[in-house]
Amino acid sequence: MERQVIPGTFRRLLPWLIPCLLLLSWQFCSTAGWLNTRILPAPLEVAASLFRLAGTGELWANIKVSCLRAGAGFLIGAAVGLTLGFLTATSGRLEILLDSSLQMFRTIPHLALIPLVIIWFGIGERAKIFLIVCGVMFPIYLNTFHGIRSVDRQLVNMARVYGLNRLQLWRQVILPGALSSILVGVRFSLGVMWMTLIVAETIAASSGIGYMATNARELMQTDVMVLSILLYALLGKLADVCARMLERRWLAWKPEFLKAGSC
Repeated sequence: MERQVIPGTFRRLLPWLIPCLLLLSWQFCSTAGWLNTRILPAPLEVAASLFRLAGTGELWANIKVSCLRAGAGFLIGAAVGLTLGFLTATSGRLEILLDSSLQMFRTIPHLALIPLVIIWFGIGERAKIFLIVCGVMFPIYLNTFHGIRSVDRQLVNMARVYGLNRLQLWRQVILPGALSSILVGVRFSLGVMWMTLIVAETIAASSGIGYMATNARELMQTDVMVLSILLYALLGKLADVCARMLERRWLAWKPEFLKAGSC
């Protein structure tokens, strides 16, 4: 069965249809008095708070701090997860030595470590980044391990027959074959990254989007609280869009991505 070809402009606008309908419904219900604006402010009130905080510079400063925290934690966690995934997937001894311990640590909710993390690192930046690292590394580790182990052995053997050395084998066969699974882990980890940051920034923070939300809660500024939640959602969507762009660029050689680009 052939897929229906969707025009490019319509395909780019279609994902925003449901969010726009939800916003319009939300505004309509608030205007009609069906929603208590003290509990859930209307979208126009949230937009007014957005322009007010953006005008004072407070919004951009907090977004910058949150993005730096998230980026630092993600890069460290991704590096650790990739390294462990490569090591355990390519060495049976290291798999026996490390994988069982990593699986035990993975089952521990990383947010449950918050009391210990505060004792270990205090309430500064190291504690927040450490929590993000703990949340990010395991999805990338699992998908890296699975991706490398899923590479077709016949392709590897064929590459060896054609005389590829170890480095060429990794660059031309194993890494491209595992890249799809690795990028799935990256996308999943980006969601975990923002979820962890939300919790981390509401604990004794002095800056960031989470701090802005906590401060607004104490002052009963529900419009700023809702704005903070929407900012996390938009930043999470932006991160996912960037990951999708990397998928389309790095996996353009795969038939399924060629077909997806024309749908």
